Amino acid sequence: MRIKRTLAIVALGLFALIGTPWAAGVDAAASAVCVKCHDEEDLPDNSRHAHAAVADARTPTCVTCHGPSPTHANKPSDLKERPSPDRLFSKKSKNAVSQLNGACLSCHQKDAKRTLWGGSQHESADLACSTCHKNHTNQDKVLAKATQTEVCITCHKEQRTQLARPSHHPVPEGRMTCSDCHNVHGSAGPKLAKRDSTNATCYTCHAEKRGPFVHSHEPVAEDCATCHNPHGSNIEAMLKARAPMLCQQCHTPHVAGGVGAVRGQPGVTSGPLTNGKNTVNIWQGRSCMNCHTQVHGSNNPSVTNPTPGFLFR
Repeated sequence: MRIKRTLAIVALGLFALIGTPWAAGVDAAASAVCVKCHDEEDLPDNSRHAHAAVADARTPTCVTCHGPSPTHANKPSDLKERPSPDRLFSKKSKNAVSQLNGACLSCHQKDAKRTLWGGSQHESADLACSTCHKNHTNQDKVLAKATQTEVCITCHKEQRTQLARPSHHPVPEGRMTCSDCHNVHGSAGPKLAKRDSTNATCYTCHAEKRGPFVHSHEPVAEDCATCHNPHGSNIEAMLKARAPMLCQQCHTPHVAGGVGAVRGQPGVTSGPLTNGKNTVNIWQGRSCMNCHTQVHGSNNPSVTNPTPGFLFR
């Protein structure tokens, strides 16, 4: 009976609120009819959900979300089956997604976080609010840090695999959520990033990489995702490839100590240092960051060789 009492209190409370428009009172009275059939047997307790806040004049009623639904509340005698509500949010719904989302946005569109919902990736994919959010419950999974990712990866399976790799952000551990980096309701940034760029989103936590640096590294300033996979990698620091292969995607291997790394450079297949052995094996066993330690940018003021423009310490 708890659900009956909760809904009845909400309905009557809204009806009696001082200053509440007359239409809201009508909706509340109509909603009181719903609890005659819809009790805790088919609806779980949602007394602690935000939509059950009796003292808040903004609290919606059954009619606010599901519509008046007169033929559902009072089944016509000539019909064998009771018609569905005007708006049904379950998987059996025959309503267009735009109608269902319109009911939610009639209240939630005022939130600045949802300003860019129209035209966003999720809206364009015809995703309903009820696909992710659950209202008739006290525990909406997407609102809890420990369970939010569980909802997201039901669709984003590639990211689920990446988060299971050894090097990842602490999302599976519950210390971070997808919404820490993404605004799922729409964004001006790429991939629904919360900020206007990938870098600006990363800098909210990794401020030490922001700069400006005296000697900058162009790929770093352009996009952190050039080198890192933010969802997870088998390589330390979530790098997309191991050094030196990662660095050599842009940089031609240089000669050091009279020995090169690729055919055509000094000492690769001949010379006193190689004894006829290919030194590529030697180079690939080392990391560029052994010497170029400041790959995100350097403030080294030195003007002597080796020049700080090489991103040395």
